[in-house]
Amino acid sequence: MPGLRYTQLAQRAAESYGYLSGEDARGLGVPMGTLNALARRGQLERVEHGIYRVPLIPTSPLDEYMLATLWPGGHGRISHESALGLYDMSDANPAKIHITVPASYRTHRDVPALYVLHHEDLDPADEANFEGIPVVSPAKAIRQAHAGHIRRSLLEQAIDDGVRGGWLRGRQADELRAEISDGVKR
Repeated sequence: MPGLRYTQLAQRAAESYGYLSGEDARGLGVPMGTLNALARRGQLERVEHGIYRVPLIPTSPLDEYMLATLWPGGHGRISHESALGLYDMSDANPAKIHITVPASYRTHRDVPALYVLHHEDLDPADEANFEGIPVVSPAKAIRQAHAGHIRRSLLEQAIDDGVRGGWLRGRQADELRAEISDGVKR
């Protein structure tokens, strides 16, 4: 039978697709040595440096996105075409997961081949959550994709899909259409 600490960790991990960080554990008063012991016994899986997964929590198609936001110390947000994909806005299908981190974020670890990091300080209005996953807002994702030079037809489709899906209001959609047609990147 799992102990109290394992139960606390599992409850925290259940909020983030089965993942938890060393920082999450510290916040619960669980020492890193306990995390390592649980991993040695197979009660936790060590996924990345400082990131663990509770194997009893079922996997989901969205797991890879949550892991991507945790990889940069929990400072990442899914962005650009990857955010458009989460919102189901357009047929953009990036080969990598785009993550926006604060401009000051630095790492000495190699960035996994599946990730593309973008350094930018986001305005709070540009931050959102999608099913518990930190992501940029739909309008910000379109602006980032535009700055990244994805095809205009995909941007127009993203705007139309955003309106249909309730992610964008009419005025926002009109502003975004004007930006992509006159080349202004905001």
